[in-house]
Amino acid sequence: MKEVPKPKKPLIFYYGAVLLVLMLFNLLAMPWLAQRQIREVDYSTFIQMADDRELGQVEVQQEENQILFTDKDNTAIYKTGMMPDPDLTQRLDESGAKFSGQIIQQTNPILSFLLSWVLPIAVFIAIGQYMSKKLMERAGGPNAMAFGKSNAKVYVQSTQGIKFADVAGEDEAKESLSEVVDYLHDPGKYRAIGAAMPKGILLVGPPGTGKTMLAKAVAGESNVPFFSMSGSEFVEMFVGMGASKVRDLFRQAKEKAPCIVFIDEIDAIGQKRDGRLGGNDEREQTLNQLLTEMDGFEENTSVIILAATNRPESLDPALTRPGRFDRRVPVELPDLAGREAILRVHAKKIRLDGQVDFGRVARMASGASGAELANIVNEAALRAVRGGRASVTQADLEESIEVVIAGYQKKNAILTDREKQIVAYHEVGHALVAAKQTNSAPVQKITIVPRTSGALGYTMQVEEGNHYLVSQEELENKIATLTGGRAAEELVFRSASTGASNDIEQATKLARGMITRYGMSEDFDMVALETVTNQYLGGDASLACSADTQTEIDRQVVALVKKQHAKAARILTENREKLDEIARYLYEKETITGEEFMEILNR
Repeated sequence: MKEVPKPKKPLIFYYGAVLLVLMLFNLLAMPWLAQRQIREVDYSTFIQMADDRELGQVEVQQEENQILFTDKDNTAIYKTGMMPDPDLTQRLDESGAKFSGQIIQQTNPILSFLLSWVLPIAVFIAIGQYMSKKLMERAGGPNAMAFGKSNAKVYVQSTQGIKFADVAGEDEAKESLSEVVDYLHDPGKYRAIGAAMPKGILLVGPPGTGKTMLAKAVAGESNVPFFSMSGSEFVEMFVGMGASKVRDLFRQAKEKAPCIVFIDEIDAIGQKRDGRLGGNDEREQTLNQLLTEMDGFEENTSVIILAATNRPESLDPALTRPGRFDRRVPVELPDLAGREAILRVHAKKIRLDGQVDFGRVARMASGASGAELANIVNEAALRAVRGGRASVTQADLEESIEVVIAGYQKKNAILTDREKQIVAYHEVGHALVAAKQTNSAPVQKITIVPRTSGALGYTMQVEEGNHYLVSQEELENKIATLTGGRAAEELVFRSASTGASNDIEQATKLARGMITRYGMSEDFDMVALETVTNQYLGGDASLACSADTQTEIDRQVVALVKKQHAKAARILTENREKLDEIARYLYEKETITGEEFMEILNR
């Protein structure tokens, strides 16, 4: 388990602590040190030294009822208690001592100088050194004041032994990158025909698809020096340090050429320069230096730049033009065959019972990335351990998909009978509308067991194969299926509940996309009314039309959803007996499979 770091204290805390220590030292330590140098003697010794004229200075402290005095040379301090002595003044006058009320210096002048001046200065110097070290660590680690030295990690071979064989589901990306590896191994056959390798290769795709994993595989296959650095590591607190790091990185790379330089999350320094006032000068200087190094006057011989990002549209055009990043390699979500291959790669790390159907699991995990598939396999192994089994079963893998999608089962969530009935009819309404429509994905599972994601139940539909195009009829059927849950509640209970909130959101999103993006409206025809940015990070949509057009879009969205809602209600009304029968069965069993659902439906 990763240790949680302690929160850093502000600098004022340390300076306050130093001042407090010095104040306590002056209040407590100094008087104690002074007291340690005073010798205590009896009153007869004081009288004898006065008679022998051996007194130097005398201070009578009436309040403390004591007498402080020194010897004739003022080298030692003595203390004695006061006694009734009316002749004390005359005795001191005859002894030649000085007793005019002057306070005796109780400490050695040299020691006093050391304690009052030298020690505080030394303490402040030590604290200053400590603060400087802390400040440098916060600014960028122990090399923060190395003035532009890059912190790139250098790998001659992959530290984890990753090869192309360990990366599945991205055959096109591996093919493009294997050409780079082949060029580094044998550049002669490329030069003989006059071909040159791309200077830069940009890996783009959604998070979790394996961009960094592919870079590690290139490191493992190439057997040449491999420099790895994150884009955020170039950005420093001092202007110009990032550009200096870029220069140092390419200097090291040219010294070790042929080699590969990998910059992860390059959008941290490669964003478009918009020219606004108050921009980040440090980032722009770093980007300018990177542009110069990649395609400046000096040729970068056998230095290939790999970069990864999930925001390619935010990169500066000067960075993505030919001559810098010549090739863009999409690393997309895997298809059905890719998901199955990824599952098999990760399944090598766990013990299986031999009866696992990876094709079925891959179909159920439609739309999952490589990282999510790895998480599914790991969740299945954890579930097998919790169940006390020695190997992972098919049920473990299928349940782990539901855990990743909808969360764990909430065993302590107890629904009332009426709530349970509403959820049962809601989920059967989805399944029944889907089953009675053509071109709809088959129902895989129906459950009314609450999940930690907040879902009180769900209906799982699984496509039989890859689906690259979706027709208008299929989209309308999806909207009708989404409205089937609310339609079942209205038909049976004559009321609506909050359980359809997520269905409403998805149905509205589909309907709006059909009208504004897919050209499936008779009035607007093939006109794009909406633009999408950050397609790999969820896709932020924004309308690009007038206010009157937006009003018409809203009217058509409402009309489309209402039409499919009425269609779902009609299907359920025509199959009311099956709706009641399957809902009662689901209410008793809580979870039924698609086969059980179709068996009852086809009786």
